[in-house]
Amino acid sequence: MKILVTGAAGFIGFHLTKALVDRGDIVVGLDNMNDYYDPILKAARLKEMGIESTEFIDEQHYQSANHPNYSFTKIELSNQDQVNALFVKEGFDKVMHLAAQAGVRYSLENPQAYVNSNIVAFTNILEACRHNKIKHLVYASSSSVYGLNEKMPLSEDDNVDHPVSLYAASKKCNELMAHTYSHLFNLPTTGLRFFTVYGPWGRPDMALFLFADAILKGETINVFNHGNMVRDFTYVGDIVEGVIRAIDQPAKPNEDWNGVSPIPSNSKAPYRIYNIGNNNPVKLTEFIEAIENELGKKAHKNMMDLQPGDVPRTYADVTKISSDLNYKPETKISYGICEFINWYKAYYKQE
Repeated sequence: MKILVTGAAGFIGFHLTKALVDRGDIVVGLDNMNDYYDPILKAARLKEMGIESTEFIDEQHYQSANHPNYSFTKIELSNQDQVNALFVKEGFDKVMHLAAQAGVRYSLENPQAYVNSNIVAFTNILEACRHNKIKHLVYASSSSVYGLNEKMPLSEDDNVDHPVSLYAASKKCNELMAHTYSHLFNLPTTGLRFFTVYGPWGRPDMALFLFADAILKGETINVFNHGNMVRDFTYVGDIVEGVIRAIDQPAKPNEDWNGVSPIPSNSKAPYRIYNIGNNNPVKLTEFIEAIENELGKKAHKNMMDLQPGDVPRTYADVTKISSDLNYKPETKISYGICEFINWYKAYYKQE
């Protein structure tokens, strides 16, 4: 297959492109290389895939030095002309759309970035998929869509009408837009609600990176909700396994679906939504303790209130993806943290 992976210089995108390339798919990676976090880290991920450049130029093609079936291009997904030209040129079979403006708290500071990156860009992806007969569009949603929901575990068939950040609202918007295109144009779409992904090459704005970095430097860490946050931390390798299984099995219509008692997670159209989580929630204080144990250093903690846009608890019901795609996350938190710490020390050349 020829697969487009957007957000290929990102955390999940990097791991996914490597896995797809390693199994023999032809992969075109795409990213705008923005500076929401360190572009040097993004470039380092690309270098691991054989894409070496000191300056990435829009719409220029970069062929991997190590993988003949991998190439990369830098474009802005909010630019419809650039997106359309890429789809026409490459003739993709399937699309994995990971590119987005991430971060819950940043959406309070810069909402326009989320409109451009998460809604305008997604519209361009949908239109390009529609007009180029893409066989399957898989896209990243988020556990953030569950918002104020308190019933645990969180199920794809729960109502998600009460998001608490613009980031979450933009992800729910993606799901609604995808259903429209599945219904109107018979475009198979699968939305994946990721639950707190962590692991090597992770983002600097995420908890594991922030905590490990601060503890190693002897700096204070901010512990929100006084440590009473609960997260379904999911190892990136498990995420990639679930994503690939979703890519390989295009969404199909549910012939039993009806509008009298509509099921939110699927449809008469070729549309579906899955949670991808570890199905094993961990309290934030326990997560920090596991990092301390791995580093052999104690954290200096600044206990803080719950922050605007944050939800206190996530816990994924993975029954649907387990049943439909035979997916089961298996990575223990201790192993995942160890893998991240080993990468962090090697990348930043720390003993």
